[in-house]
Amino acid sequence: MVCLTPMPDAAAWPFIAASALLQVGYQLLLLRAYQLGDFGQMYPVARGTSPLLVAVLSVTVLDRPLPPENVAGVVVISCGLAGLALADGIPGRAQLPALAAALGTGAMIALYTVVDGTGVRHSGTVTGYIAWMFLCQGPILPLIAWVRRGRSLIDQMRPVYVRGLTGGVLSLLAYGLVVWAQSRGDLATVAALRETSIVVAALIGTLIFRERLGVLRVTAAVTVLTGIAVLELAHW
Repeated sequence: MVCLTPMPDAAAWPFIAASALLQVGYQLLLLRAYQLGDFGQMYPVARGTSPLLVAVLSVTVLDRPLPPENVAGVVVISCGLAGLALADGIPGRAQLPALAAALGTGAMIALYTVVDGTGVRHSGTVTGYIAWMFLCQGPILPLIAWVRRGRSLIDQMRPVYVRGLTGGVLSLLAYGLVVWAQSRGDLATVAALRETSIVVAALIGTLIFRERLGVLRVTAAVTVLTGIAVLELAHW
């Protein structure tokens, strides 16, 4: 992509560098949350905190006021996401480290969403910004893994390299679409719509990990979809 896309404008490079570091922090915290907690709880907490934070940052830092109907949609979606996160009850003390990692993940998501949403508008090229952002962050995690695991890393990668490469390609395509959307819409709305992946995650948890869906999870998922409808109606 770097070879086939235009070079971003000079004003975008500080944002690209900051985004690369924030995304590495996000990935490390997300991995830690998955190590310490259950997927069905950690993913909603991690993803669900970012829409509200993005909305706050958009208004307070970027001075981009949101229309009341957009604010309502973001709040409804966030309430639904919180319901998904807490459907199994309030986390106990033993779960606090996992919860802290998940909340930290959500903060990183909010920060890099704002950074990229601002940087891509300074870049002059959406595809070029996406390409360089991924290229800059790409080598960091393998270097961290190599320092931690040494030569054993290669042997540990062999059984999962196809799954890892597939996840990498999907990640690039998914976040590339997010950055493209951010170049055309307001950050809070895009961030809120992006977090509807939690509904998909709830289904994955039920169908693949055999986690209980339950009435509360269904109600929370419907709440998320209601918030999406509010956002869509706001653009008509």
